[in-house]
Amino acid sequence: MHYKLIKAKEIFDGAGVKIYRSIGQTKELTIDPILMLDEFCSDNPDDYLQGFPPHPHRGFETFTYMLDGKLKHEDSLGNKGTLEKGQIQWMTAGRGIVHSEMPIQKDGLMRGFQLWLNLPASKKMCSPKYKDVDTQNAPVVTKGCLVIKVIAGSFGSTYGQINTLETALDYFDITTKTGEELLLLKEQKVYFLYLYDGEISVNGIRLTKSSGIYLEKYSKVRLTCSRSSRFLFVGAAPLNEPIIQHGPFVMNTKDEIKKTIEDFNDGKFGRL
Repeated sequence: MHYKLIKAKEIFDGAGVKIYRSIGQTKELTIDPILMLDEFCSDNPDDYLQGFPPHPHRGFETFTYMLDGKLKHEDSLGNKGTLEKGQIQWMTAGRGIVHSEMPIQKDGLMRGFQLWLNLPASKKMCSPKYKDVDTQNAPVVTKGCLVIKVIAGSFGSTYGQINTLETALDYFDITTKTGEELLLLKEQKVYFLYLYDGEISVNGIRLTKSSGIYLEKYSKVRLTCSRSSRFLFVGAAPLNEPIIQHGPFVMNTKDEIKKTIEDFNDGKFGRL
């Protein structure tokens, strides 16, 4: 298999937030080590006002990237902050954390993404932590018809603000003009391209809004853009380890999941 098309599915998560889930909508639609990619996009407050009240995580990392709107986040470590346009909250759940993400705004457009990235077995029980990253300061590379914001990893000799991950994450937010361009991929990584505005063709395969394509065994990707468009381009190095997921817990064995549930019920994650 050289590619897999994934159309985002509309679902409700948190306390009733409408999101569009591509990777992660089923167990078969995960891409080691990328566990999930959600897009939230609505100017209807009923779609997002209930937010994501306190909930636990263990065993992976999350990247919440805001394009529009404001979210207040806090966690059981005592961290608090406001996530605004152009910012990312990078959270390493590690051995366990409880956090919440709640809208500050009462109306207007709320738009962004949340990416879940697995941790290797050796790091799953590391100390939880988080960092806010302002992508307004992210380096930008222009290549032909592509304008590439390098958020994590590297594009050629240009490095993003996040570069210390076990999975060597590449996370690019790309805006296109009309035209055609060739991208060279790093062969040791898997890649997912998610189109969230406009229309493009990837190696002759047409993508429309809220759809993505998983690319493997490609060293070259030819993008053809008939009009201005925007997409995320995410790549990471596979861990090649067993994945056992139970909701917000991602471990390597069923026994580890059982222990995780016991730890959470015993209050070992802390509480908000």
